[in-house]
Amino acid sequence: MFHARTSGKFLVAVAGGALLLSACAGTDSASKPTTSGSAAASSSSGAAKTITFAFDQEFSSYNGNTGAENASRNNLPLQRVLTGFWYYGGDGTVTPDKDFGTYEKISDDPLKVKYTINPAAVWSDGTPIDCDDLMLAWAANSGKIKGFSTAGTTGYELTDVPNCEKGGKEITHTYSEPFGDWAGALYSVGQVMPAQVVEKKGGLSEDEFIEAVKKKDAKKLADAIKFYNDGWVMKGQLLSEDLIPSSGPYKLSKFDAGQSLTFVANDKYWGPKPQVQTVVERFIALDQQAQALQNGEVNIAVPQPGPDVLNQLNALEGVTVKTGPQYFYDHLDFNLDSSPFKDRTLREAFAKCVPRQLIVDNLIKPLNPNAAILQTRLVASVQPNYADVVNGIGGEDKKYDQVDIEGAKALLEKAGKTGLEVKIGYQSPNPRRTSVAQLISDSCNKAGFKIKDNGDENFFGNGLTNNTYDVALFGWIGSDLISGSTSTYTSPSKCDSEHKGNNNGCYSNKKVDELLKKVNATTDKAAQTPLVAEAEKIMWQDLATIPLYENPNLTAWSEGVNNVIPNPTQAGISWNMDKWTIE
Repeated sequence: MFHARTSGKFLVAVAGGALLLSACAGTDSASKPTTSGSAAASSSSGAAKTITFAFDQEFSSYNGNTGAENASRNNLPLQRVLTGFWYYGGDGTVTPDKDFGTYEKISDDPLKVKYTINPAAVWSDGTPIDCDDLMLAWAANSGKIKGFSTAGTTGYELTDVPNCEKGGKEITHTYSEPFGDWAGALYSVGQVMPAQVVEKKGGLSEDEFIEAVKKKDAKKLADAIKFYNDGWVMKGQLLSEDLIPSSGPYKLSKFDAGQSLTFVANDKYWGPKPQVQTVVERFIALDQQAQALQNGEVNIAVPQPGPDVLNQLNALEGVTVKTGPQYFYDHLDFNLDSSPFKDRTLREAFAKCVPRQLIVDNLIKPLNPNAAILQTRLVASVQPNYADVVNGIGGEDKKYDQVDIEGAKALLEKAGKTGLEVKIGYQSPNPRRTSVAQLISDSCNKAGFKIKDNGDENFFGNGLTNNTYDVALFGWIGSDLISGSTSTYTSPSKCDSEHKGNNNGCYSNKKVDELLKKVNATTDKAAQTPLVAEAEKIMWQDLATIPLYENPNLTAWSEGVNNVIPNPTQAGISWNMDKWTIE
């Protein structure tokens, strides 16, 4: 279900539904007003107007598929820049993008899926979108060519190399085993990257690249792989236009570090033209977005939900405010690679003192009176099988609902670790996460821990990637696709940024690996439930992670802006920005 990192999940910009890391954090400089003082630049032509939206994370890479860059800060703004065969619609369901192409299941046994790219599809530099682009997506995300960094291989690893030739627009994948989420697996938004750029940077012709991928020749592809992994990172300024061709209705035109990212209509796009010529993403801290909307700096805001900000938004005239559920939850991840929490006894001591109920009561219930502690990692509370999964866990999850200071203290004393310092890392600034860290500190210090708030503005770029934390506090945002979450808890081949994907803490349990593999291969949703429950039970026994609570959605937009549809998945607010209009 959950797919991308957020400071505020939601994860692999790869496997279509993979979890996204969402930071829900911003920078101090992001709150500066625009030079014009107004979010919308009026013009006699409606198409020439500008719509500005706020997001708390600063854009960092054109390629959100790698383990290091799979985050909402990259994947959310590129929803209508890098397109694919499918996307998450406004209701959160997998929706085919027929402008990009079509795909269909042509066989159940074995599972075969045919993909056909629209004959008119071209990159904004005029290069046709065809065989080598799908070759690149497969090579980078299948895990079958050594060296590519990926946030997850789910779905891709069950297929073999695309069976196409130079200029080809059609491929058929045969799966090695059944895969329930086949319709939301391969070649989604953001996964089909411009192969012509990688080929040029890798010193390869198109023919040579295709041949090397077919032979899985990592040595021949070495320079291409290096560029794919690192070459699209922005480093404070927009890359040259030839490196970032677009396949969607918008393309990037300007990047002001610490300030904004600007999109303009792609004149080479073959599908419906966007309703407004220019869209601007402003990097604005969560606690400043409501004020930015009030001041007219932005037209659309997605602040961190809370009773104060909700009241502030509701008090504004001419502003539409919408709340609702989303596939986004916060959790605590242990560093199981290089911290004292490799010892399960210490994880148990920590779990006993984390005040999960108090955190929900103080920080979530004021916005959602029905909020409760989240007990699962693989399904959301809004999904039909949530209660059945929780029941199948058998009470393992309930052991840590209430604080047990004496129990935690006894375990620390027995392990000889009284006074153990615990660094809690998270992307800052983030008022809610700071409050969570403080509540944990207030409770766990009584048990003998010494909690240290290690919030950092570069936590996603450094701390989480390099495991410089003891406990990580962040969010996963995804969808109802079960396969999107499984890579997050599957044993990595190696605990480094290239190999661990979404499994940041490097959790490993062979039985869980087997169960999650079975879940992905199960096409009957009802039959998935006991498998998910068993995997969750083991993860509670192992204390792999500690789920905390689900984050409700809060979106607001100014009068005159139309067709804004909050998306409950990792796609975020920008999923349909080409349909936005402004009066």
